Amino acid sequence: MRFALSIKLTIRHLLSQADANDSMIRYLLFAKPTHMHIHILGICGTFMAGLAILAKKQGHQVTGSDAATYPPMSTQLEQLGIECHSGYSNANLMPSIKKVLIGNALSRGNPEVEAVLNYGLPYLSGPQWLAEEVLAKYDVLAVAGTHGKTTTSSMLTWILEACGRKPGFLIGGVPENFGVSAHLGEGNYFVVEADEYDTAFFDKRSKFVHYRPRTLVLNNLEFDHADIFPDLKAIQRQCHHLIRTVPGNGLIIHKNQDVAIEGVLEQGCWTPCQTFGAGNSDWFAKSVTPDHRHFEVWFQNQLMGEVIWDLMGQHNIDNALAAIASAFHVDIPVERACAALGRFQNVKRRLELRGIVNGISVYDDFAHHPTAITVTLQALRQRIGQKKIIAVLEPRSNTMRMGIHKTELATALKEADVVILYQPENLNWSLSDVIQSLPNAQVFNQVAVLIDHLVTIAQSNDLILIMSNGGFENIHNRLLSALGNL
Repeated sequence: MRFALSIKLTIRHLLSQADANDSMIRYLLFAKPTHMHIHILGICGTFMAGLAILAKKQGHQVTGSDAATYPPMSTQLEQLGIECHSGYSNANLMPSIKKVLIGNALSRGNPEVEAVLNYGLPYLSGPQWLAEEVLAKYDVLAVAGTHGKTTTSSMLTWILEACGRKPGFLIGGVPENFGVSAHLGEGNYFVVEADEYDTAFFDKRSKFVHYRPRTLVLNNLEFDHADIFPDLKAIQRQCHHLIRTVPGNGLIIHKNQDVAIEGVLEQGCWTPCQTFGAGNSDWFAKSVTPDHRHFEVWFQNQLMGEVIWDLMGQHNIDNALAAIASAFHVDIPVERACAALGRFQNVKRRLELRGIVNGISVYDDFAHHPTAITVTLQALRQRIGQKKIIAVLEPRSNTMRMGIHKTELATALKEADVVILYQPENLNWSLSDVIQSLPNAQVFNQVAVLIDHLVTIAQSNDLILIMSNGGFENIHNRLLSALGNL
């Protein structure tokens, strides 16, 4: 036993010195060739869909169940031939299933969860499976924080790919450069979007505690996920659990002057840190043009490179700095990282232009937190100047449904010229309170009526920004179709 352990540790040491050409060594050490039937509960969530893709690429038979499906995740699964059952039932549990992965949206009382327990099927959480069956083969670069995880992860992955590192990745969205949210990769590195949400009904730690990164980004930290965290301190506690897992020869890259992050690090940190953003940061941007299409990248007061791209907003410059710093930690020259970002295509549903009809532009964005709403609107305003912005918001997240951020919504939306709010049936409070301080705002409780109103008020050169973290009853395509019928 001790001899086998010694051999394994020796190979691990060799792997830490290896480059992308040594991927075969990793395969021989970690590969588990036994293919099996894996069934995934909650398969259409962004994270669990990514696991389905990875498991399929490993050669497993993959099926799954979910309550509802919508693009882009449902499209990916369909293209890979992964069978998805609509609705949860013990009838979905075929005799060939050898392992069940249970998403964190499911809990006791769900009929399929109950059947898994009653039948004694082997089950585990998605993050645990990812850590044991995928991440153990790689050096992990993780991106955590309240905002910007998906975009920063996508930037970092693209930099590694463009520089020949062939990374694996699992991202909570679909990066346009890749067209999929997850990939096994052929090199030594794996980029994972490190979500602070809880792991499963039987494991209440944050997902990211499982990932054990060597390079960690902490983009920012605010209160969110009020359905599982009572306050910001509870999120900070989980973040410190993550800090504890980063090795001493790793690196933590975090936003400068973020009080909440500083509070986490004050609890103890055993890893070197670098900062990015404003103030006296290690990594910062200079000579930023008003439209944010060009900026210089500086590291410790030395000019390292410049980025010329088409993304919007200061928040994306900060995301870029974090991605460049992470890539630099794995020996990617800054100039090459900057050049790669010049060819970076953003993530679906991040200020994504869905179409232009009769001069009216329709954008889609995932923003569902007041801070995200604010920076999204500011970025759009900086790019388009005085053109009219019509902001449409569905407050769909669990935190929004609980009314945690309702007093901040009006301020977050003030950059818009017209505000349209959708009041879903499951919202526990009235949006009428929000519009009292917004002079040009209305509330609708039917999507069809909301679309009819948008068609009536929108004019050529206007921009309609639709913000939701869900499907929003296919409002984007329905609106574009309605505008085309004018």
